[in-house]
Amino acid sequence: MNMKPIRSMAEMAAAGESPEILFWVGCAGSFDARAIKITKAFTKILQHLDINFAVLGKEEGCTGDPAKRAGNELAFQMAAHTNIEILNMYAVKKIVTTCPHCFNIIKNEYAGLGGHYEVLHHSQYLQELIEAGKVVLKDGGSFKGKRITFHDSCYMGRANDVYEAPREVIALLDAELVEMKKSKKNGMCCGAGGAQMFKEDEPGKQRINTLRTEQAMETQPDIIAVSCPFCMTMMTDGVKGQEMQEKVKVLDLAEMIAMGQGLESIL
Repeated sequence: MNMKPIRSMAEMAAAGESPEILFWVGCAGSFDARAIKITKAFTKILQHLDINFAVLGKEEGCTGDPAKRAGNELAFQMAAHTNIEILNMYAVKKIVTTCPHCFNIIKNEYAGLGGHYEVLHHSQYLQELIEAGKVVLKDGGSFKGKRITFHDSCYMGRANDVYEAPREVIALLDAELVEMKKSKKNGMCCGAGGAQMFKEDEPGKQRINTLRTEQAMETQPDIIAVSCPFCMTMMTDGVKGQEMQEKVKVLDLAEMIAMGQGLESIL
């Protein structure tokens, strides 16, 4: 499926229109080569279903989450206030994002600064579309018979208690979901949430993403499913570290649904 031009909030406002949702792309989804594929997959789903959406484009700035987690409250508030001013200018009501970090901070920490929005992670939005009967798989689904294990993102799981939405999305694929021993509330961070993706390792016997990947591999999966661009990087590196990248794929939920609808190439 070829992507259509994506409209910006500025373009819609100039035409006197407003979208059903604002797709908040995020830094990773905008600039990281692997995460851009997730952005494109989710966009293809939205376009295929004729959902009226827009992006901020060049007006979208970093949410300030990395600064907040690093302890720089001033930098966080400067970034947040700029974003909130723009979102409120466009009277944005509903935001969907493919990044749990963006989801968590806009949902839980922007309100205290004047940013009040309905914020959904794409797993939750896909769940809504599935329950509404809008997402239908092509040819019975291309994942039938595949063993899939799901890695819970820290900011979706333990931070926001979102566990069932991604699993309901996977259930649509008619595949076999095999849970890791450490999953849901007992899940384990891939390391990115603790900034291991951005800095040198502390002294230790094993990298955290290597350990998490080993836990995933114990389920003998065909696919490790993720719902976060940072988890994608950490788990992909872990799979490569075991030289299993030809046998085990790491895919985002949006990519899997896009493949199941025939919008993306099949594995």
